[in-house]
Amino acid sequence: MTNAKTVGSIEAGGTKFILAVQDIESGKVIATDRIPTTSRDETFTACVDFFKKNPVDALGIATFGPVDINPDSRTYGYILDTPKPGWSGANFKGFFEKELDIPVYITTDVNGSCYGEYIARGADNTKTYLYVTIGTGVGGGIIQEGKFIGRNYHPEMGHMMVVKAEGDDYEGGCPFHGACVEGMAAGPSLKARTGIPGEDLPRDHKVFSFLQYYVAQMLYNAYMTTRPDVMIVGGSVLNEDDLVQVRKYFDDLNNNYVATPALDELIVRPAVANNGSATLGDFELAKKLLK
Repeated sequence: MTNAKTVGSIEAGGTKFILAVQDIESGKVIATDRIPTTSRDETFTACVDFFKKNPVDALGIATFGPVDINPDSRTYGYILDTPKPGWSGANFKGFFEKELDIPVYITTDVNGSCYGEYIARGADNTKTYLYVTIGTGVGGGIIQEGKFIGRNYHPEMGHMMVVKAEGDDYEGGCPFHGACVEGMAAGPSLKARTGIPGEDLPRDHKVFSFLQYYVAQMLYNAYMTTRPDVMIVGGSVLNEDDLVQVRKYFDDLNNNYVATPALDELIVRPAVANNGSATLGDFELAKKLLK
């Protein structure tokens, strides 16, 4: 990074793109923007305009998916088949490399967030870090020995199947699987069950207990598969109070089968404030391209 001065981040979501630039020497964020996710061409053009006004030496992208992350694939860096209209086949990595003439690192939105949490929590390569987001969709990423799990394909933890909670007659909102974790626990499931947007529901509404149970199932399955040292629950749907019940459900599912750390240390909220985990992760992944 001898002559490099700045790195950029795109956190590409289904409703908005969050753009940021970091000065490498000081570590300060020196420019930000938030643009709506509209058509592919309009959104990409707005991003290019931002980075031409705020030049960077390398760019990290954490995007909604599915996205091809296999470096040996002919569609590396492309958005694959997605339900978001007009975005399937978008050459995300190649477009920005060509338009900005800089190296670009691309991964999933949850992988980017997981990497940010890995950095914020000390980048200890003896530990396994798991990050899940519960928002408009549900997804997860895992870092073990400093590397993402999933070289050719990224995890799709949001599409694990779940056992329905007693009293929950919702059929599930996933167009592919119905009652998978995403179908049962993503934000839209709240309105689908009640007719009321999740942000307007009282937090003691019984529907939140259903979501807590499904998230606990996902975390338990992931824990038994990869045995992470910390599991970070991000996204806007659940809060710290919800995690108290998630931990209880997790404990019930384990039923003393395996020893675990204290659950309030194992299942936690993000260390990076204001949903900034993906931006931090993007900055650090972009810096790796410059070394």
